Amino acid sequence: MNSLAQHWWKILGVLILIYVLIRGFMTPLHSGILEFSPSQAYSDTSFTIDIKAYNTHFNEQENRVWLRLPNDSLLKARQTQVQSPVNITADFDIPGDIDFEGKKSIVASIIVDNKEDGYALYPDGVRIKRDTISARGLQADRYPLSVLYQSDKFAFPFRNIIYETIRNTFFHVAIWFAMFALMIYSCFCSLMYLRTKDFDYDMKSKSLTTIGIWFGIAGILTGSMWAKYTWGTFWTADVKLNMSAVAILIYFAYWVLRASIPDVDNRARIASVYNIFAFGSLMVLVMVVPRLTDSLHPGNGGNPAFGGEDLDNTLRTVFYPAIIAYTLIGLWMSQLFYRYLKLENKWLLEE
Repeated sequence: MNSLAQHWWKILGVLILIYVLIRGFMTPLHSGILEFSPSQAYSDTSFTIDIKAYNTHFNEQENRVWLRLPNDSLLKARQTQVQSPVNITADFDIPGDIDFEGKKSIVASIIVDNKEDGYALYPDGVRIKRDTISARGLQADRYPLSVLYQSDKFAFPFRNIIYETIRNTFFHVAIWFAMFALMIYSCFCSLMYLRTKDFDYDMKSKSLTTIGIWFGIAGILTGSMWAKYTWGTFWTADVKLNMSAVAILIYFAYWVLRASIPDVDNRARIASVYNIFAFGSLMVLVMVVPRLTDSLHPGNGGNPAFGGEDLDNTLRTVFYPAIIAYTLIGLWMSQLFYRYLKLENKWLLEE
C-alpha cells in the first residue's frame, strides 16, 4: 500500500499516456474541403463550382453549399448535385449588388453543410470580381451565419495542409512543453548546487538535463516528420528550426563538458553554471529570436500559433493531458537515471 502511494504519479503518467494515444488516434476529424475549382467568379453572373471534401456523407444527406461574404452574410447555391460521398457540384447566381467596399474584388469562403456532418469550411477560397459590363441584374437572398448546421460529434478540427497530421500536436508540441518543464527543474537544481554544494543536486540536475535533451531530440524528429508532410522537406532554413537545433547543440556541449573535467568539484560547479547558461540560451533562441523575423513555424514571425479554432476544445482534451503525461514520464526517467548516478557516485554522498 505504501509502495502504491509512493509511485502514484508514475501510474498516473502511464494511464494519461494511454488515454492520449487512444483518444488521439481514434478520434476522427471534422469534415473539411480539400480542393475546388474554379477559384474565381464575377458579380452579376452565374458560375458552377466543383468541390472535393474529406470525411463527408454527401450521398446520405440533403446538402447545402454557401459562399460566405466578407460581411458574414451567406449566398446559397441555386442547386447542388452530389457526385460521390466526398464530391459535390454547386451552381451559384452571384448578384450584381454585392458590396465591394470600394474594392475591385472581394474574397468569399466556401461552406458545405448538412445535418450529419455539420459544416465544412474553406476560408477565402473564391475571389469575386466586379463585373462592370454585364447588366443581368441577378438577385440572391442573403442568409445569416446562424442558419448553418452545427455538428455535435466529438471530432478534431479539419485544417487544410496538415489534415490528419494535426494529431502530431499531441507529440511534437507536447514533448517540447515537457522538455521545458524538465529543463526548468534542472536549472533550479543547478542553482541549488551552487548555493549548497550538495552533490545530490548536481546529480539531479544531470539526470534531468540528460532526459530533457532526449526529449528535445524527440521534439526535433517529430517536427521534421511534420515538416516533411506540410512543407515538403524534413528540414528547411527556417529560423525556428535552426535556433532549436542550435539550442540542442548547446546542451550537447553540456555532456562534453562534464566528460572532460576529471575533478568532481570543478565538474559539478562548472556544469551547473553552464546548465544555467544553456537554459537561458534555450529561452532566447527558441522563444525570442524566431519572433523577431519571418518564420514558417506557427507562433513566430507573424505566423499565428494554434489558437481559437485551431487548438479547439476537442484538441485541448488530449493536448494538455499529453503535456502532463510526458512531463511525469520524463520525471520518472530522470529519477531512474538519478538512482543510477547515486549508486555510481555513492562515495561522494557519504563524505
